[in-house]
This record gives sequence, C-alpha cells and structure tokens, in this order.
Amino acid sequence: MTAPNRGPEVSGGPAVDELHTRLLTFVGRTSGSPRVAADAVNEPMIRHWCQAMGDWNPAYTDPDWARTGPFGQTVAPPAMLQSWTHHDRRCPTPEQSGNAEEELVAELADAGYTSVVATGCTLSIARYLTVGERVHYQATIRSISPRKSTALGEGYFITTEMRYTDDADELVGSVDFVTLRFRPRERGE
Repeated sequence: MTAPNRGPEVSGGPAVDELHTRLLTFVGRTSGSPRVAADAVNEPMIRHWCQAMGDWNPAYTDPDWARTGPFGQTVAPPAMLQSWTHHDRRCPTPEQSGNAEEELVAELADAGYTSVVATGCTLSIARYLTVGERVHYQATIRSISPRKSTALGEGYFITTEMRYTDDADELVGSVDFVTLRFRPRERGE
C-alpha cells in the first residue's frame, strides 16, 4: 500500500514553512498605543457618507429630527465605524514604530507577498457614536493561516480584531477583519 502524499518531506517530517513560523510570532501583538481619530465625529462627514450610500435615516441626516429622536442628537451610521480612524497603511509614520500590523505587512512584502484582498469582515456595534466624540483604534492580530494556494496566488489569511473605543476607553464597536496577503500568480499560471 502506498502512503498518501503529504507534501515534501524534510528530515523525515513534513516540510516546515519557515516564513509562517516567523509570522506566528505576530499573533497576539497589537498595533501599538491606540490611534486617536484625527477628527471628531462630525455632521459633514456623516452627511457625505449618507449621500454616498443613499442612506437618508433622519437620525443621521436631519439634526432637527435627531434632537427629538431616540438619541436626542445626531448619531453616526454604525457602518462608519472604521472611517473615523482610517489611515493610509501604505505610508507608515514614525509614531507607528512597534506597530505589529505594519511590521507584519513589511515582513510579508519582503517575502514577496505584496498584494492584499479583503475576504471577510464582521462588524459588532456596542453603541452609536455621537457628534463630537473622538474615536480611538487599536488592532490585535488574532490568527495567521498556514500558506494557502488560491486562485489569486499563494498567501496567508490574516485575522485582525480592530477595537474602537471612546475617550473613556469604553468599547463602541469592533471589527474582525480577514485579509489574504498573497504573491500574485504569474501570467499563464
């Protein structure tokens, strides 16, 4: 009877993915000190978001209605949670040293895994944000899959939990975000 093919063997055992072993050292690490949103939650940004999304909920778009509504003031759509602290991850700044997210991306890029695609996102809301609040953001790397072969190319699925809090460090929401960091297939592969 022939043994099933389990991939290449090294010293009598399955081949070890040395990069994956290094990547696993990032699991449990954070993006460093919480990042504070550059701007407070504000009506113009809410209005622009609602126009782009076609969402005319008066709790978001009509300050007069919102004052007499269930929140007593204008609130931000829950789906805007990430927009308050969004930053350009392609351009890390000096204050981001010790940021496991940025370090992980650099490690993968150095190994040729330069492309990214989002594959899953779960948004959990603890409460609505109100105008004037300033959101804080911190991410924790939760898991990194073994190297996978996909239609896009070979890569690693990374799950990051993004936690959003207010000035009192109370949770306002979180996002579990899964991305595939991959090495694009060559033409004809």
